Amino acid sequence: MKDSNDTTPRKGSITRTLAVNPRSRRRFTLATSVVAGGILGILSWVPYSPSAAAQPATIQLESSDDLRAVLANADDVAEGKSLADSSCASCHGANGVSTTPGVPHLAGQRPAYLYRELKAYQSGARGESAMNNAVKFLSDAALVKVAAYFASLDPTQPQSTSEAKSAPAEVDPVEAGKAAAAVCAGCHGEAGVSTTPGTPSLVGLDPKYLVAAMQAYKGGQRKSDVMTGIISAVADADMNNIALYYALQKPSRAQTPAAGDKAAGKAAAAPCAACHGDQGVSGNPATPSLAGQDAEYIANALLAYKGGAREDETMKGQAAPLGDSAIKALAAYYASLEPQAPNVRKPLSAAEWAQRCDRCHGTNGNSSDPRFPALAGQRVEYLAKALHAYRTGARTSPEMAAMSGVLTKEDVASLAEYYARQKARAVVYVVVRPK
Repeated sequence: MKDSNDTTPRKGSITRTLAVNPRSRRRFTLATSVVAGGILGILSWVPYSPSAAAQPATIQLESSDDLRAVLANADDVAEGKSLADSSCASCHGANGVSTTPGVPHLAGQRPAYLYRELKAYQSGARGESAMNNAVKFLSDAALVKVAAYFASLDPTQPQSTSEAKSAPAEVDPVEAGKAAAAVCAGCHGEAGVSTTPGTPSLVGLDPKYLVAAMQAYKGGQRKSDVMTGIISAVADADMNNIALYYALQKPSRAQTPAAGDKAAGKAAAAPCAACHGDQGVSGNPATPSLAGQDAEYIANALLAYKGGAREDETMKGQAAPLGDSAIKALAAYYASLEPQAPNVRKPLSAAEWAQRCDRCHGTNGNSSDPRFPALAGQRVEYLAKALHAYRTGARTSPEMAAMSGVLTKEDVASLAEYYARQKARAVVYVVVRPK
């Protein structure tokens, strides 16, 4: 944290400049006025110009004690260093650079955020941990100074440029699924629409059901020498990608014949709707949709449930009273219906998720708001741990719960790696004399 030569506070307003990167030719101005009950601030962005003043765009900051860490002076920072060396360095490392997996870097972190989190540990709002004891007896002024000290440091960068370049490229799960599904096309048809009687179409099925079916063949719960031989060599990750690929293909009826009385099949299908949905479109990810499915495959499945070759007590009870003509009628009816795509969307890439995160955490995770944490250059396992904590409710924040609640474990891992590889940029606060 760098101050101008004149650090004497003057009556009235106090203005400080936040420079995310001096070379970026931009600056942020935090104009604050002392008012009853706290500090009222305006965070402004203005293009940097040495010869011309620009009109700032402003964001109103509420009166809040956490901004005191933003306004700390050089003496406060020095005292904060002394406290940090004695109370924080054993876990967070010298100068806030952590060497312990799961323990975050603090160097260059935003001051108001640090102060707020220290207060949360002190009050027990962040649960029980070694941090509670570390800050338990520190005064409020001490927390302000420690936060200001760590914020004044240069942030930690990825260990090396070569390491960042050697990070594994992010895999597009749909393209990966398409590649892995090439072996399936010979039987299940191009893009999963069957042209072979007795072989099911794979479109229009929820990925959870399709993965469960593949795992059943792999585990021997479903019997098919061909399927068992093929699927035994498919990794779990590839199963997920294959299922996603087929779920996102345009659904179409199987291009196979369907012999049977459709009208009789419609009447016989009434008991099936409770599980397989109206018009054969299931609303349960664990239950397959039947609309547009190959008729011979449906008939064979019903016979397998009836005879016990497939084990499912519910389906066995439904299939037991059906005769051959009723089974053919049911199969013909469902094969005649129009399939629908399941409610599945292509997962966002880490870069696409980051665009949402950057709205609060700044471009590439370099927050310009002192109240929001910077993510760039942070330890990857800490970022993953924090996101999982928000997902599970171990850490509470309405905003973070909404953002992280829809993330998969794979999303969390890729986001953590993404931000850990970003170049971290310091924020420097400089006192500007009032006019």
